[in-house]
Amino acid sequence: MSKKLLGAVLVAASLAAPAALACEGEKHADGKECAGDKSKHAAKKSTTKDVTIAQVTDLQKEKKVTVLDANNADFRKQNGIIPGAVLLTHFQKYDAAQELPAAKDAKLVFYCANVQCKASHAAAQKALEAGYTDVNVLPDGLLGWKKAGQPTASIAPQS
Repeated sequence: MSKKLLGAVLVAASLAAPAALACEGEKHADGKECAGDKSKHAAKKSTTKDVTIAQVTDLQKEKKVTVLDANNADFRKQNGIIPGAVLLTHFQKYDAAQELPAAKDAKLVFYCANVQCKASHAAAQKALEAGYTDVNVLPDGLLGWKKAGQPTASIAPQS
């Protein structure tokens, strides 16, 4: 086998392996184990959607959203929060049952500091894993929110 062909085979195998493991251990509706056919499960897997600042403000006016702050306490103290936001205890270690709405179809929007920060994405992923279906991320974060001239709220000091 030529080196070029061998290289192509190795690349193809490395790409196929993760797909085969993607649904390992899952069961079909009939109770049978998944054989690793990711394509059958891809449509069922929810993903996050990015939303804009304008979309979030509209959803807030309509009272159709739960906005969730994935920033840490120091950042919140220095920069504030989006008014009405639920403050997660930790972007990865929060208790979804306690900190998220009971309705799994509730519209959730997670945010963190800015486009470079990925805490909101990690928090949103945890919500997806907990069974929430309408999970969104505001990539601009709080700093983008402020830059756009939107109001912020201060955090009361904890004693």
